[in-house]
Amino acid sequence: MVNKKIEITDLKDMLNKTKKAYGSRPAYKLRTKTPGEYQEITHKEVRDMVDCLGTALVSLLNLKGKRVAVIGENRYEWEVAYLSVVAGTGIVVPLDKALPENELDSLIRRSEVDAIFYSEKYEPILKKLAKDGTTKLKHLISMDAKENKDGVYSFNELIQKGKKLIEDGDIAFIEAEINPEEMTEILFTSGTTAKSKAVALCHRNLCENLMGMNDVLYNFTCEDKMLSFLPVHHVFECTAGFLLSLYKGMCTSFADGPRHIVENLREYGITFMVCVPALYEIMYNSILKKLEKAGKLEAVMALVEAHKNDTMEQKAKIFKDIHDIFGENIKLLVSGAAALDSKVEEGYRNFGINLVQGYGLTESSPVVCVNYFPGKDENKHRCGTIGKALPKVQVKIEEGIGELMVKGPNVMMGYFGDEEATKETIEDGWLHTGDLCSIDKDGYIYIYGRKKSVIVLKNGKNIFPEEMENLVNKIEGVQESMIYSILNKDAKDENDIRIAARVVYDKDIMKEMYNIEDEKEIYETINNKIKEINKIMPLYKSIMGLTITQEPFIKTTTGKIKRQENLKFLNK
Repeated sequence: MVNKKIEITDLKDMLNKTKKAYGSRPAYKLRTKTPGEYQEITHKEVRDMVDCLGTALVSLLNLKGKRVAVIGENRYEWEVAYLSVVAGTGIVVPLDKALPENELDSLIRRSEVDAIFYSEKYEPILKKLAKDGTTKLKHLISMDAKENKDGVYSFNELIQKGKKLIEDGDIAFIEAEINPEEMTEILFTSGTTAKSKAVALCHRNLCENLMGMNDVLYNFTCEDKMLSFLPVHHVFECTAGFLLSLYKGMCTSFADGPRHIVENLREYGITFMVCVPALYEIMYNSILKKLEKAGKLEAVMALVEAHKNDTMEQKAKIFKDIHDIFGENIKLLVSGAAALDSKVEEGYRNFGINLVQGYGLTESSPVVCVNYFPGKDENKHRCGTIGKALPKVQVKIEEGIGELMVKGPNVMMGYFGDEEATKETIEDGWLHTGDLCSIDKDGYIYIYGRKKSVIVLKNGKNIFPEEMENLVNKIEGVQESMIYSILNKDAKDENDIRIAARVVYDKDIMKEMYNIEDEKEIYETINNKIKEINKIMPLYKSIMGLTITQEPFIKTTTGKIKRQENLKFLNK
């Protein structure tokens, strides 16, 4: 089937045009309570639900022009709720389902939402907030309740009431005009609620990002199938997953959790998924361990070397057994939200599995670039890079390694309610990403780490913690690590620092790999491995301090380490 480029001005326009193009095709494939049986919801049915729900929001709940939040696990109801807000009601505020009660309270107050869609588990805190009279929150809409009850609206009942209103001639929502330049979404960046910024995006931002991705993923069609795993409130999954799937007429299924990803890929015949590096790395290492246990690793690696110059299609046939672990239909796995180890990327591609890195940030809606070249263009792929900028997106840096700057129609309107922060981040239309990168002569972008994370030594040398962490994380038994600076023993000034590592280890793997359980022995083993790393690094990059723990780092819901929060803990 030929890929269609559908020009869209806003998300309502996207829904209307893609309804005509893909209406009869499945938009969702969901497992039912009966083993082996599935429910399919067509793209037309999704658009009809959006119209009915949106009509109820506008005509029954008087939410026209208001802010409406959505919180819950990945599910089609979440996505329909989101669309019913942006396609003619008001401004949507996706909230992180992993927020503790105090932070959820804080963000609801900051965003001044009038209504919220939610999954059942959030009902107690939301009822309390709605009743205390200190917030603007008036309407609670449960995605699980079967009927309106006790001041809580039912998602399904609102759809039915909206349907009746439309049948009676209410077309206010259906014919609502959308201004592509007006704010349609408020997204909170990761971080503590006091420091998280509220990113304001308009319809144009999101639609231009969708059309830009379409230009790059040109061999994807309505016959493709997407697996939704990352939290859908996160802009990476929201735009590059949920919205892209609807725009392209794909079919989405929802993952059952990290342990079931591979099983779900096969079960639903998935062709496309966006995810974070940690999960891809776990799956890759699992494959290598299985090969090693079966005594096949050496032979397979020899076969990899012999066929390294073959096409992806040829490799997929040679390594069919490995390729089929992920399902025979996989076209593309995209890694984002953090840096992917280039050795892991290369490893997947050696087996004919098309894993690539993409890059973006909330402030750019989010996609800036992706390293994807299918079919006859696959030799343009370069492992270790985040690819080239999307069409219409401009990028630049200072000479050598510098902060990546981005300009284009996908760049946010600004930080809602924070003009000063907006001026600091966007200058003359150029978005300061905060990421240190280089761009080669062919336009490929290489990322080194966050500008704020760089450690500057007394001699002026720069240390990129992410680079060092990738090496430490390869030590068997190390789950994750964080590189940071500490003062030298006899330091006379605060710039006299050295590099230290905080390592989170897996006790079971340490026992399995090294036959040790005592913490002192584990420390010595990891320390000796780090000394080996030091031998292959320049002297100024040597890791001179080490602490170990089994306690995981404080992280965002997409698995990124919250560096500053962890540093505060380490410095206590």
